[in-house]
Amino acid sequence: MEVNQMIDHTILKANAKKEDVLRIVEEAKKYEFFSVCINPCWVALAKEHLAGTSVDVCTVIGFPLGANTSEVKAYEAADAINNGATEVDMVINVGALKSKQYKKVLKDIQAVVDAAKGKALVKVIIETALLTDEEKVKVCELAKEAGADFVKTSTGFSTGGATVADVKLMRETVGPDMGVKASGGIHNEAEAIAMIEAGATRIGTSAGVAIMEGATGAGY
Repeated sequence: MEVNQMIDHTILKANAKKEDVLRIVEEAKKYEFFSVCINPCWVALAKEHLAGTSVDVCTVIGFPLGANTSEVKAYEAADAINNGATEVDMVINVGALKSKQYKKVLKDIQAVVDAAKGKALVKVIIETALLTDEEKVKVCELAKEAGADFVKTSTGFSTGGATVADVKLMRETVGPDMGVKASGGIHNEAEAIAMIEAGATRIGTSAGVAIMEGATGAGY
């Protein structure tokens, strides 16, 4: 698969305007990125402007802290899907994981998986920068058990983003059949390829255009 078809072209900053979202949409069309990843309030707009294209609409759930209740995350996912999202990237309850409340973390992921079943892919953002390696392995196992489609490194809004070591660990944990999304701090083609070689099957970045043009982009 070509690199462009592995990119979720992303704009998640709070001050993104309508014109910024539409620019991302047009760039995704031009470069045939896999999806645009946008905040839930922009899903319907993106869906409308991507009609008739191969570009998917991805949004975020419980973002960026993951501290909403499971019921809120499930509703947010259902609402986003109703508005046209075909992929949802949910943030885990990091505090529950670090408290070793594994059943709570599992049920939290399952709530979104159930809301999306048959309608959208679910990616589970584990926020690697906040976790020990043991916690990364455990939550990847929980995401797989819950029936999620992907595990994802980062929101891009915490203390760090994707690393090659984390992507390798996540791939080793979930095996060959589950998706792994590297996100956060991927600014150029070399960084994207390093993540893919480590086991990533999707790249989340706001630097998609720079990656395609052989430049180094800013952002997350």
